Amino acid sequence: MSGQGGSGVPGEGTRLSVLHRTTFHYAAPVTDSLNALHLEPRTFPYQKTLSALIRVIPATRLRRFTDLFENITHHFELPEPHVKLEIESRLRVHNLPLALPAASREATLDEYRDPLIRERIWPYQQECRRVMKSPEVWRHAIDVTAGIPSVFGQAGAIMEWIHREFRYDPGATAVSTNLLEAFELRRGVCQDFTHVMLGMCRAVGMAARYASGYLYNGPRDSLVGAQASHAWCEVYLPDAGWLGFDPTNNTLADERYVKLAVGRDYDDVAPVVGSYLGTAHCRLEVRVEVEKL
Repeated sequence: MSGQGGSGVPGEGTRLSVLHRTTFHYAAPVTDSLNALHLEPRTFPYQKTLSALIRVIPATRLRRFTDLFENITHHFELPEPHVKLEIESRLRVHNLPLALPAASREATLDEYRDPLIRERIWPYQQECRRVMKSPEVWRHAIDVTAGIPSVFGQAGAIMEWIHREFRYDPGATAVSTNLLEAFELRRGVCQDFTHVMLGMCRAVGMAARYASGYLYNGPRDSLVGAQASHAWCEVYLPDAGWLGFDPTNNTLADERYVKLAVGRDYDDVAPVVGSYLGTAHCRLEVRVEVEKL
């Protein structure tokens, strides 16, 4: 995939392209396939969508709408028998460098009391299916953030603690693993690390949400989670809005990150979710390529 990138002038940011192809191979014909996709990003602060194309084979009509969390969602149905389903997304985005006001780095949880802020962040301070309350998680969150006054500092401390104490192990967990299971194992993947950070942040009063997308790993970088779907945590900072913290790599989600969707946990942002009638024997292939234009 080719295109025209930035000119290299400081402040112009980075242009990235993403190819994400998911293919289901069924052992026998299946019918009545119903699917929902979170594969097209809306424009976020610091990220503008330049183009987005989603293709489904067998060909069918895609219905496009916005969900409860303002994510662009596509839905489609395949009632006829088929033995293969391919879903391909091609994106181009323009990311700007992070520009965090100094006041935001120093803001405390006291500023969450503003009625307008409180209404905006309330859903991201609550329990949900994958991120539940836990005395053990709360105790660790209190210890990790002790003596740190700012929201930015507390979120950074939690991110660093998870990165240090947890081991990246793709075989340790499954897509259904929740916060408590991952916290006990101290192992997992980006989805698990993000759920743990959500729980710890919410335990001490921060508003934290799940972000899904991709990560560009440049030629000199050694980031974990590139060339695959990725996940990280976003924390609400007064005067700045939502800022991404990636506990898998212990870094802020900067212009190397392509954000697709946000929600309370993985269930709200899953790239592809669906059901069908037929055989349970299915082989899944996933290909993700993230390139700098």
